[in-house]
Amino acid sequence: MGKNILLIGGSTGIGFEIAKKLHKDHHIYIASRKKADLENLEVTHFEFDVLKDNISSLDLPEKLDGLVYCPGSINLKPFKMLKPKDFEEEMQLNFFGLIKVVNALMPKLKSANQASLVFFSSVAVKVGMPFHTSVAAAKGAIEGFAKSLAAEYAPSIRVNVVSPSLTDTPLAEKLLNNEKKKEKMDQRHPLKRVGTTADIANISAFILSEESSWITGQVLGVDGGLSTLNIQ
Repeated sequence: MGKNILLIGGSTGIGFEIAKKLHKDHHIYIASRKKADLENLEVTHFEFDVLKDNISSLDLPEKLDGLVYCPGSINLKPFKMLKPKDFEEEMQLNFFGLIKVVNALMPKLKSANQASLVFFSSVAVKVGMPFHTSVAAAKGAIEGFAKSLAAEYAPSIRVNVVSPSLTDTPLAEKLLNNEKKKEKMDQRHPLKRVGTTADIANISAFILSEESSWITGQVLGVDGGLSTLNIQ
């Protein structure tokens, strides 16, 4: 029997790629604002807005073996152009939405045999980058929360964070919408390309699997070498 895995925001981008990778072997539940092209996947979809809705209202199984929280943002602006409300909105989507979901689902996660939680950060938390103040602050909160949660619930629940660099998703469309931009972004990375949804889905699937059963409390950089290598 497959695992019960819930994806928050799994109808596009990385979440959708994870669903495609796992749906044949596991019971995949997707809670997202739109259904998109999920008709071709063997998944159960719930219409859900993390900023407005209560996850407890969804008809989810009593046991959840895996949880992936996908909602995020790329709001790149100079600090002088950002207002406190911009930081609040970033935190609401990236961090407080995550907190509400995890808090409400904890009984279902504790019912599993070592549930695995996967959250997403950003390379900009480890590597200071201009124009990333709001998103790096929100993602940094996720990293700190994940490590503390992993310590508190070990060994019954594993918690890990995937920290990508720029990945070719609908969210990053403005940064990659022509060949000149894409080439520039490719060259920033030691491996000379931006990430793909498959790159991030592969590591996420590994963290959800039994093959990673001795991994918890980690921030896993999947970033083409950007966070650790200086090849200039």
